Amino acid sequence: MRRLFTRRNHASSLSGPELRNPGRDLYHFRRRMWIAGALIVLAFAGLFGRFVDLQLIQHQHYQTLAESNSIAIVPIVPNRGVVTDRNGIVLAQSYSAYTLEVTLSKVRNLDETIDELAKIVDVQPRDRKRFKRLLEESKNFGSLPLRTRLSDEEVARFAVNRYRFPGIEIKARLFRQYPFGEVASHVVGYIGRINDHDLERIDEWEETANYKGSDYIGKVGVELSYERELHGTTGVEQVEVDAGGRAVRTLSRAPPTSGNNVKLALDIRLQQAAEAALGDHRGALVAIEPATGDVLAFVSKPGFDPNLFVDGIDPANWELLNDSPDKPLLNRPLRGAYPPGSTIKPFLALAALGSGKRTATQTIFDPGFYQIPGAAHRFRDDKPGGHGTVDITKSIVVSCDTYYYMLAGETDIDDTHAFLSKFSYGQKTGIDIEGELAGVLPSRGWKRERFSGKNYREEHRKWYLGDSISAGIGQGYNAFTPLQQAQAMAIIANDGVAFRPHLAKSIENLSTGVVRQIAPEPTHTVAMKPEHLAVVKNALIGVPREGTSARAFVGAAYVSAGKTGTSQVYSLKGEKYSARVDERLRDHAWYLAYAPADHPRIAIAVLVENGGFGAQAAAPIARAVLDYYLLGRKPTAPAAAGPASREPEDESD
Repeated sequence: MRRLFTRRNHASSLSGPELRNPGRDLYHFRRRMWIAGALIVLAFAGLFGRFVDLQLIQHQHYQTLAESNSIAIVPIVPNRGVVTDRNGIVLAQSYSAYTLEVTLSKVRNLDETIDELAKIVDVQPRDRKRFKRLLEESKNFGSLPLRTRLSDEEVARFAVNRYRFPGIEIKARLFRQYPFGEVASHVVGYIGRINDHDLERIDEWEETANYKGSDYIGKVGVELSYERELHGTTGVEQVEVDAGGRAVRTLSRAPPTSGNNVKLALDIRLQQAAEAALGDHRGALVAIEPATGDVLAFVSKPGFDPNLFVDGIDPANWELLNDSPDKPLLNRPLRGAYPPGSTIKPFLALAALGSGKRTATQTIFDPGFYQIPGAAHRFRDDKPGGHGTVDITKSIVVSCDTYYYMLAGETDIDDTHAFLSKFSYGQKTGIDIEGELAGVLPSRGWKRERFSGKNYREEHRKWYLGDSISAGIGQGYNAFTPLQQAQAMAIIANDGVAFRPHLAKSIENLSTGVVRQIAPEPTHTVAMKPEHLAVVKNALIGVPREGTSARAFVGAAYVSAGKTGTSQVYSLKGEKYSARVDERLRDHAWYLAYAPADHPRIAIAVLVENGGFGAQAAAPIARAVLDYYLLGRKPTAPAAAGPASREPEDESD
């Protein structure tokens, strides 16, 4: 029995539950509760601390972030200033129109979106090409125009379907308009979309903030040179927006300030008359008021329509302009450099009188050629048999080459360079539009530098007598711009006083109403004895009266002074010049003039590219322009006839 009891106790110890300790269990329970309570307190303390941080410490920061989600800061582009001519006729102005804009970041599939848009709004292939080009060039911008100048009907159709096109908006934008189209296009210039180069320039001006929201900037001409006057000051608008980014209401507004108006010295009616006189010729014409430097006309033919560039020119039109052999985008008065031909002779005559190389009464005999002693080559005069006895006045009136061959052979080229540079040759005139070329006025130092490369030998760098003789009739290395030619003639007309040529005449601040006049700026005075200047002026009066341009000025109701010039493009190697020569190999035709001779109001330079002879091609154009400016007679047809054979008896040029 005892064995049985022992066995049962042993079994119970193996299979029965252990006796619980209530005190110990209570201790463990309370400890867990304290830990849990502490964790809860810490959690609530953390939440409370975060609440304090958000509501008190960082309240302003998060309030700003919250407002930025509902408030958009929108720049307001200012109205661009107006460009007018000297009489207040508008040459460039802005107007508002609707544009279909694409915000690239909000459009998933661009091509599909454009295809769908084309079913609602007329989107032509040229619009797509222009948009793709803008996409490549303007990667820094948030939105780009797909279509511009939408009609009211197109705006209404898109408004109904707007929900289908996230990232597509209708915006009212300002557009530039050039009422006269091609007329004065190289002067006024045009605006275009801002690119990376423009952004660098804006940074240099420290105007980055002022160009927020602006998509366009002046590219050439007055639009570029007076960009900071014309642009204005950008305004700011705070707008409350909904979750879709649409404006709900305007909270505050700082209005923009319109750009200043720029009045030019240009006379657009004279400009039209000059362009009509040039007709279909390639060439240039610059007219300057000698006593002020006002640029009255500034013609480059052919021109271009600046309105094509406002929205971004389409590829077809760009190809036509850029690849044309007539170079319509070339600003010829500013950047075209041409040999001056015989138009240089009055200035060489002044230099000779001043240096004592010639006197007013001294003569030479012209047999029809000039030959360097000991050399076989003859430099021919344009008149077979020559002009006989020639003094300095006759040398200008009949344009005797032999006289200037001889003079050049006796004159150091560096002395010629020093004197002619006073008339703006070989340097920029300082006109107030960008891109002016200095041209070429040769000297020994110029030639040495020009041929300094390793491909040239010492004999290439040396200045020869033959170089001087070619330069003596405005050929050789000489290359002047039409602007320089007009400026040089204006200096003679103004008795040696030079004024910086300028296009802008005044600037009007629309905010204050103050008009700032741009005063004439005299730059220097060319030292010349009055008697020497009188000799040359008298000779210049003789040119249209009885000399090389007499035919063009028959019956003129005023007395003018002028000089013809013909600059060689292609050497005929001794053959006679004729109209059978290919048109683009013909000589360039020049005519410089001022009028009235006793009290000059206008100085003019006319260039007709490949026009043939100055007396036949350029002088009639100058006559037509002077007739309009002085008498009010409008040209009814191109003034210059085509090139023809020259009669050497009365037309040496």
